Amino acid sequence: MSNPGRFRDFVAGFTELVATTTDEPTLFAQGGALLGTLIARDDWLPEACAQPHPRFYQQYLLHCDPLERFSVVSFVWGPGQKTPVHDHCTWGMIGMLRGAESCRRYVADGGALQASEESRLEPGMIDRVSPTVGDIHVVANALADRPSISIHVYGANIGAVARHVYDPANGAVKHFVSGYSSPTLPNFWDRSADVRAALPT
Repeated sequence: MSNPGRFRDFVAGFTELVATTTDEPTLFAQGGALLGTLIARDDWLPEACAQPHPRFYQQYLLHCDPLERFSVVSFVWGPGQKTPVHDHCTWGMIGMLRGAESCRRYVADGGALQASEESRLEPGMIDRVSPTVGDIHVVANALADRPSISIHVYGANIGAVARHVYDPANGAVKHFVSGYSSPTLPNFWDRSADVRAALPT
């Protein structure tokens, strides 16, 4: 993590944004611009939040707004790993940082889910989800030989949101709460070295 200031700037900008609006199109437009700036450079994510697990994709909490207006998570996918078909129950943005993801959206229609064509996210690209724009999908690492990492921003403390997984064959629904993959937050906030370096000698 050579430039934690990028993430501090992102959090400051997003905090200012959610303090001024709850309008979803505005959040997607202005928040998407902030996320695009963050993922344009891959020099700020702590190594502890970029580690894959041999069996399960990882969901590392990077920041949660004190009022739970938004949260930021790094998703780390090992080769071949994917989610179940699931929803979010809030707005969200997915920014690709490293590697690639495949995504297939679904529409619930009272029975078997209707699937869309598969799409692919490459570094720098952003996808959006919400109950308004489409909230049900399955996501997978698109690379068979190495991990992929995406940065997700949600309009809630996503690890504590009651959500749903779906059986796409019959539309059966189960409740779940994702939680997070690590019990500690990375320390983006220690600016002591920079402050010390600026002190008069």
